[in-house]
Amino acid sequence: MGSTGSIFWGMIFGAIGAGYIMYGRRQQRAVPLISGIALCVIPYFVANAFLTVIIGIALMALPFFITY
Repeated sequence: MGSTGSIFWGMIFGAIGAGYIMYGRRQQRAVPLISGIALCVIPYFVANAFLTVIIGIALMALPFFITY
């Protein structure tokens, strides 16, 4: 069972991930789509709130550094 912080950050990164998924599908871009899927799934596997924030920020920044 997660703490309140990990649940909160999971909701935030899940919402951002949903936005990345919509953007990736509409623009037909793989990196934002995969990053969005990862943002939605990662909170289920990481219970630590600090680690969730670090991984979430890295996944949010990924489409800006990797462009195809």
